[in-house]
Amino acid sequence: MIMSYNLRVYGLLIADNGVLVTDEYRAGMIMTKFPGGGLEKGEGLADCLIREFEEELAISIEVKNLYYVNDFLQVSAFDSSQQLISFYYIVETKEMDHIPAPIELTDLKVNEQRFRWVNLSELDPATFTFPIDQKVAKLLRCFQKK
Repeated sequence: MIMSYNLRVYGLLIADNGVLVTDEYRAGMIMTKFPGGGLEKGEGLADCLIREFEEELAISIEVKNLYYVNDFLQVSAFDSSQQLISFYYIVETKEMDHIPAPIELTDLKVNEQRFRWVNLSELDPATFTFPIDQKVAKLLRCFQKK
């Protein structure tokens, strides 16, 4: 039975026909997703996203347009009493040179997080761990074809 909402906020940083993704080893599993995380009490959506990018990448971003909010029920993979509501925003940064270079997913250690660029034309929704990210990846592929 769902008891609470878990609000998540993610940034879609797109440059040179690529989108930034993160690979993480958390909660005993390796996951691929978009950068971002959980909204804290007393925090606005944009503030959350700015904080997450500062914490995860040590860069400043500008939050642009809301791109997607999941319109289907998604129960948390980590707590079955929580319903996820995820917000995805297009973001920009002037600090592109501070983003880690593209790397392959090899030898990821527990609690480690790495970032890499994926070309929009090669974006495969199946490589994302969670259903909402998969949906956004599919939408981004459609967007790229236009």
